[in-house]
Amino acid sequence: MITIELINPKLPRGHIRHALFDFDGTLSLIRQGWQQVMIPLLVEILQALDTGESEAALTTEVTEFVDRLTGKQTIYQMEALCDAVRRRGHEPRPPLAYKRVYLERLARHIADRIAALRAGTATPEDYAVPGGLAFVRALRARGVTCYLASGTDQADVRAEAALLGIDDCFAGIYGALDGDMSTSKRVILERIVRENALGGAELVTFGDGFVEIEETKAVGGIAVGVATDEVRREGVDAWKRARLIRAGADLIIADFRDHGRLLSYLFAEE
Repeated sequence: MITIELINPKLPRGHIRHALFDFDGTLSLIRQGWQQVMIPLLVEILQALDTGESEAALTTEVTEFVDRLTGKQTIYQMEALCDAVRRRGHEPRPPLAYKRVYLERLARHIADRIAALRAGTATPEDYAVPGGLAFVRALRARGVTCYLASGTDQADVRAEAALLGIDDCFAGIYGALDGDMSTSKRVILERIVRENALGGAELVTFGDGFVEIEETKAVGGIAVGVATDEVRREGVDAWKRARLIRAGADLIIADFRDHGRLLSYLFAEE
């Protein structure tokens, strides 16, 4: 089983001062299965236009843009839906209206998980990527300043990080704010680099989405792709791995179970 796969053998090590984490799929599994909520909903909206297209064809189209925009704020996927509606000669509802419907369905999908965490009948580790919570704390113990960034709405990211017991580990927790692009991952990464006068090797990002990996490489940082199989909670998701490598990941990990070895590698102790 792959635990740490080196993609970039020239990866500079031993200089990390700041770390950015994606949330859903990288640390949190609270929203596991969100794609199985979003994609059928968007297909349903397109089917209602009665264009005669097959469900399979619409699913292929929707899956492509949902996957491509994963990691960006949810509103981007809703804007892509609006474009798909217009291409079919119809006037779409506002993107925020579609987003609200999606969030209502997703809330039902994850309601039992949230309730179990709040009641204490589930532990944070039950809904976290294996080893992830301990890894964040270990980075903090080494003096690394950590940040959390997500395309999920900011209030939800903060609430769910608190449910996992890691909200106090981050110098900043950033999520989507309707009509405000100042919390995009590109803007956050550029700000971290600028405000802390970082050299590339002093910044590392951990993420399971194309966006954060690509944007990290654009500012010269180290990108660790987290290719967790979210359903089995062990091993590598081959589709994620291939996508993260295309985005420019320097390392691929299945999860953070082997976080001691990962820390030793990143800090050039082995």
